[in-house]
Amino acid sequence: MKVMSIQSSVAYGYAGNSSAVFTLQRLGHEVWPVHTVHFSNHTGYGEWRGIVLEPQTVGDVITGIEERGVLPECDAVLSGYQGAPPVGEIVLDAVARVKSANPAAVYCADPVMGDVGRGFYVQAGIPEFMRDRIVPTADIVTPNQFELEYLTGSSIRSVADLLAAVEALRRQGPDTVLVTSVQTDQTPADSVQMVAVSREGAFQVTTPLMPLHVSGCGDATAAIFLARVMTEGVAHALATTADSVFAIIEATHAAGTRELQLISAQDEIAHPRGRFEARPV
Repeated sequence: MKVMSIQSSVAYGYAGNSSAVFTLQRLGHEVWPVHTVHFSNHTGYGEWRGIVLEPQTVGDVITGIEERGVLPECDAVLSGYQGAPPVGEIVLDAVARVKSANPAAVYCADPVMGDVGRGFYVQAGIPEFMRDRIVPTADIVTPNQFELEYLTGSSIRSVADLLAAVEALRRQGPDTVLVTSVQTDQTPADSVQMVAVSREGAFQVTTPLMPLHVSGCGDATAAIFLARVMTEGVAHALATTADSVFAIIEATHAAGTRELQLISAQDEIAHPRGRFEARPV
C-alpha cells in the first residue's frame, strides 16, 4: 500500500508524521509524508521552535508528487492535526486529486481537535471545518470520544449513546469509524476501550488504562488502523490495532518518558501478540 500522509512533523520525539510514518513503514507500507509544520518537538512541552509551513508550500509539495505521475498508485490519504482551515483546504484538494487519479483510494481523517479534560486545543474555526468539510469527505474517521460528541452534538454516557453517535457520524459520509479513548458507564474500572463500526458491524475492545498521557498516540493509532483495515476485517483490524497501541503505551510507561517508544515496540507494531479480542456490541 502507498499512503500520502499530510500532518505535522517534529524533529525530537513522535507526533504527527513523525509518529505515523514510521508506524506505517514498519507495517510494510510506502509513505509519502507531506509536512504541515516542522517543529523541534511537540507542543505539549509548552515550548518549541520551528516553522508552520504556508498552505501554498504544502500544496506545492503535493503538486510536485502529482508531477511525478504517481497519484494513480496512491491507495490512501491520511490526515491528522490541521493548523488552520487553509491547510484543511489543501488536504481536501489532495484527496480530490488522488481520488481522481485512483477512484479506489480511501481517505482516512483523524479529526484532531481536543480531548476530555483539555477541551479544544486547536485554532478557532478548525472544529467547524472538521465537522462540516473533513468528515463528509472521509471514508474512515478516527475521533476520540470527546471529538465524536462534538461532531455529532451528542452526550455519550452509555454504549447505546456511543453507537447512536457513531451512526449519526456515518450518516454524514464515512463508512468506517474508529472511536478511541472510550469510557462509558459500562467500561470496566481501570480500563479504556476502542470501538470500530463499519458495514461489517460494531465491535469493541477493552485494554488496561495506563497511568500516563502522551502526545502522538492518536497519530500512531490512526495509522495502524488504516493499514490494518485496508487488508483485514474491521473486527480483526480493531483487535490488532489495540494490541499494538497498548504495547507502545506499555513500553512508554516502562521507559518513564513522555515520548512514545515506537522503536522499542516496533516488533509488536508489526506482529501484535493477540492479547485482546474485539467483541460485537
